[in-house]
Amino acid sequence: MNALRELPSPLVLPNAWDPASAVAIQSAGAKAIATTSGGVAWSRGVADAGGMNRSVALEALRRIVRVVSVPVSADIEAGYGDTPEEVAWTVAEVASIGALGVNIEDSVDGKVIDASEQAERLAAARQAADLVINARTDVFLMGSRSVDETLRRAERYAEAGADSLFVPGVVDAVTIKALVDGPLPLNVMAHPGAPTVAELAALGVARISVGSGIAQAAYGLAAKAAREVLGSGTYESLTEAMGYGELNDLLR
Repeated sequence: MNALRELPSPLVLPNAWDPASAVAIQSAGAKAIATTSGGVAWSRGVADAGGMNRSVALEALRRIVRVVSVPVSADIEAGYGDTPEEVAWTVAEVASIGALGVNIEDSVDGKVIDASEQAERLAAARQAADLVINARTDVFLMGSRSVDETLRRAERYAEAGADSLFVPGVVDAVTIKALVDGPLPLNVMAHPGAPTVAELAALGVARISVGSGIAQAAYGLAAKAAREVLGSGTYESLTEAMGYGELNDLLR
């Protein structure tokens, strides 16, 4: 039995990018953790959306899974492969590492690919391992922003074996409700200004994640603290820092 499927809805998945962020998120009470390709890529000194290869992504995942006890869902971008067989190989490797879920997106090189092509990739992933497949569609991020097109893709992805539909770029109640009534449980990516977790739950959202938001906040704090110490020479930006001993103990 896949423990990720047994968690209550809505499932709130804060996104980690390295072992320290993962244990910090777990210590905050998370029942499961998702990774973020953006955070992982930036921590490796490369850009997101094409800058990271399969081996780097899998090694980062391995380090995260090793230090936490809660289920982990892996952001594998478009699957790090040009063919369904290559995507299946990536998914099998994710399962062997110990993650219990994957996000697989339908955009490659900045373009949303044909729904039939993505359905083949998802079907291959489904055959490769018993993971929770969160099928991400980027129709609202870089496509037509069409609810009808998103629902058509949801139908195809459900038939291919996806467990849920992830639609980044959607936070308004009317669109969320239309997608919640579709064929797959909905994952919303929240950000400042989005509905609260309680409000999203009331709309029927099944999964809530924050993408690269926590990583961006951490790097934003790094820049803010550096500007402060280099400018005014003060250190107030560091008052929200996790204690050295607390973080160190989480990794023992």
